[in-house]
Amino acid sequence: MVRAIAHGRTNLEIGAEMFISLSTVKGHVAAIQAKLGLRNRVEIAAWAWENQVVRR
Repeated sequence: MVRAIAHGRTNLEIGAEMFISLSTVKGHVAAIQAKLGLRNRVEIAAWAWENQVVRR
């Protein structure tokens, strides 16, 4: 899911790709933010790129 966020996917797109509900996606995003101590999706994306979770 972090990779999808880093690539700019919306919650709806992520849910459709992973066959999960929108509320489940929101819950996972919130959990990722809490675990990494980040405030929003932009910071998740920046963290992913900085930590080489995603590549071009």
